[in-house]
Amino acid sequence: MEYGYNDASMGALAAFMGTYSVVVLLLCVLIIVGMWKVFAKAGEPGWAAIVPFYNSYVLFKIAMGNGWLFLLSFIPAVGSIAVLVAYYMLAGKFGKGVGFGIGMVLLSPIFLLILAFGDADYVG
Repeated sequence: MEYGYNDASMGALAAFMGTYSVVVLLLCVLIIVGMWKVFAKAGEPGWAAIVPFYNSYVLFKIAMGNGWLFLLSFIPAVGSIAVLVAYYMLAGKFGKGVGFGIGMVLLSPIFLLILAFGDADYVG
């Protein structure tokens, strides 16, 4: 008896990978759209959302006032904390409270879209 992959298991794997790829692509597009609108609300160029590393610079510039703090995100232990703090402070720069800031940290794609398409104005 041979153990291996048959046509049914390969078909199921291909279907799963195809669905997964579509979901990830959709999530990436939603994050880019949200960041584009948030950057535009803050007076920064919206196209910065699609430029790698520069989008992090702009995000830290809006949230913390100093874009070069994004270099902290490259330090292994400090990087995750720096990004979480930046998202929390971003909520504050748009006049949102502690609850929204915690939402930005825990569910950033959803709260980024709320921030982008909601009535929040940049007050930072």
